[in-house]
Amino acid sequence: MRVHVVGTGLVGTSLGLALTRHGDEVTLEDAIATHAALARDLGAGRLPGEGEALEPDLVVVATPPDVTAACVLTALDRWPSAAVTDVSSVKGAVLAALRAAGADLARYCGSHPMAGRERSGAVSGRHDLFDGRAWVVSPTDETLPEVLDLVTDVAGAVGSVVRRLPAQEHDRAVAAVSHVPQLAASLVAARLEALDEDAVALAGQGLRDVTRIAASDPGLWTQILAGNAGAVREVLEGLATDLRAVSEALAALEAGTDAPGARGTIATTIAAGNAGHARIPGKHGAAPTAYTTVRVLIPDEPGHLGRLFAHVAEIGTNIEEFHLDHGLGQPFGIAEVDVVPAAATELAEGLAARGWRIHG
Repeated sequence: MRVHVVGTGLVGTSLGLALTRHGDEVTLEDAIATHAALARDLGAGRLPGEGEALEPDLVVVATPPDVTAACVLTALDRWPSAAVTDVSSVKGAVLAALRAAGADLARYCGSHPMAGRERSGAVSGRHDLFDGRAWVVSPTDETLPEVLDLVTDVAGAVGSVVRRLPAQEHDRAVAAVSHVPQLAASLVAARLEALDEDAVALAGQGLRDVTRIAASDPGLWTQILAGNAGAVREVLEGLATDLRAVSEALAALEAGTDAPGARGTIATTIAAGNAGHARIPGKHGAAPTAYTTVRVLIPDEPGHLGRLFAHVAEIGTNIEEFHLDHGLGQPFGIAEVDVVPAAATELAEGLAARGWRIHG
C-alpha cells in the first residue's frame, strides 16, 4: 500500500513507523521541512523527492485540528484518485467545513486513532502507539465502500481495533472519555501551583494517576476543545452540577449541623464513580476484571526492579497491571503488582520466600 502522511508530529510519525514496519510504502510531508526530515531519519518513511514519485493509494492528514479541513481539501484536489482520511480528534467540525467548501466526500472518510502520549513531536513517535487501541472510522453518506475499506485496512495494519461511529456520535463520545478527562486532570493539577513545597511533597500515586495527562500541550488541546466545544460543554455542565451537590453537602457538614442527606450525597457520588470505573474496558478490550494488588517494598537502586520481574516470572505469575510509588524522602518505593485474585497468595508467598518484603 502507498500511503502519504501529511503532518509528522506524534501521530503522523508513529503511523509512518508502523506502516513502514508493515511493509507499506510511506512518504512524509510537513509544513516545516525539518520536521518531515526528522521523521524520515527516525524511519517513518521517505520524503517525496527521494526515489520514484508514486501516486498514493491513501493520504492521511495528521495536522493540528485548526488546519485539518484545509489540508484535506488540498489533498483531495492534489491527488484526484487517492482516498483521503484525517486523524483529527474532532470529526464534526472537520466534516462541516468540508461540506461548506463543496469537497468531494466520496473519496473522504474521517477517522481518529484513540492513541496518544503526553509528549508530542516526531521524536516521541512509536511504532506500537496504536497496538490494541480503538481507531474510529467516520464515513459520510457519500464515502465510497472501497475508501472505507482502505482506511479500515490501514487501521488494522498498525494493530488497532476499528470502531465505526458517525462524526457527531464520535464527538459526543470523546467529549466524555477523552476531552473532559483532560480538563479535569488540568484543573486538579492547577490546584498544586499555589501549594508550598512541603504540601506538594506529600503527593502519592493517586495524584500522579489523576494528573498524568495534565502535562499535555496547551496549544493543541485548545484547538481540540474549541473544535468540540458543544459536546464538551454538555459533559462539563453535568459534572458541574455534581460538583455543586458535593460542595453543598460538604458545606452543610462543615457548618456542624446534623446535615441530613449530606453524607448520602457524598457516598452516592463515590459509588457512581465505582460504577463508571467498572465500565472501562479491561485488558485487550475485554470486560473489566477485578485484580488483587500485591505490594512489594523495593529499594530505589539500579537492578532491583529487574530482579523483581525475574522473580515474578520464576513464580509463574502474569502481571496484569503495575505501578511504582516512591516513598516520601526514603530510598525505596512500593511496587504494586496487580494479578488475578487466584494468583495473589502464591505470588506474595513466593516473593517473600525470595527475600522480598511484602507491604500491607
